Amino acid sequence: MTVSNVINRTGRAGSETRERVLAAVSELGYVPNQSARRLTGAGVARVGLVCADLDSVFIEMALAAVAVVAAECGVQLQIRSLESRPLTATIAVARKLVDKGAQALLLLPPYAEDLGNDPRAATLGIPIAAIATAQPLPYIATIRIDNRSAAQAVTRRVIAAGRRRIAVVTGPMLHSDSAARLEGYRDALREHGLPIDPAHCIEGHFTFQSGIEAARHLLQGSTPPDAIIAGNDDMAAGVLWAAHHLGLALPADLSVTGFDDTMLATRVWPPLTTIRQPIRAMAAAAMEYLADAARLPSISTDGFDAVLPFELVERGSI
Repeated sequence: MTVSNVINRTGRAGSETRERVLAAVSELGYVPNQSARRLTGAGVARVGLVCADLDSVFIEMALAAVAVVAAECGVQLQIRSLESRPLTATIAVARKLVDKGAQALLLLPPYAEDLGNDPRAATLGIPIAAIATAQPLPYIATIRIDNRSAAQAVTRRVIAAGRRRIAVVTGPMLHSDSAARLEGYRDALREHGLPIDPAHCIEGHFTFQSGIEAARHLLQGSTPPDAIIAGNDDMAAGVLWAAHHLGLALPADLSVTGFDDTMLATRVWPPLTTIRQPIRAMAAAAMEYLADAARLPSISTDGFDAVLPFELVERGSI
């Protein structure tokens, strides 16, 4: 009550108490929740979306899914993209969105991990959710798939096709989903008694070019793999491109798999076997949860975690 009186300039508070409250507000980086005061009880009308400024088919697919769901819900999106990943920049963008009237925040990786692990998320005063991250986060709600199990499933399928020298091209290991997918790949190799060769594990950047570079390194090495598990469809498309240019017959000489089931999966040759993330369902679940959390402040987004089912989509690349 005292803090409310000081921030809203209502009630009574002595000068010493006021100074202490303002000092705490400054230290914590607290932002008064102006947008929450405008809620009418019908949910949220304006949602801030934070995403990476990348040339990524997956990011574009996720943005499109969120935009469609927002339109169906009558929600206005305020989209902010970032080129870099310092936590201070993420928090600054989130605060600006709140200042401009965002009543809730929706995050895409890697900003979900950044803000979701920082207690300053609570000082924003509005519900926050993330989609397509890889693990529960303590200060925000998460809606995701089980990335580890998904990667294990696609690797098992490659093993069932008779492949034994199986390499992996991961995304950046700072991303929690990259780490989870790598563990799923390792799980499948272990359960089939296959060696985990460090030389067959290459870190990519979730980009087409990094897939090309990783494939060239792997396929021109002393023990080239007969299968490559790529951490997303962009990199898998790069692997296919490099393999074709090296004169390999696909999939006879090399199996390739992707992840996400973006439009790229059916626009390359051979079409990709991949993991389908239910992005539209994730976006809808996140929007519904944010609306409930804004309408009913007693609902906490802290630590909420919903895991939706993934699908292994088999095509011609294995």
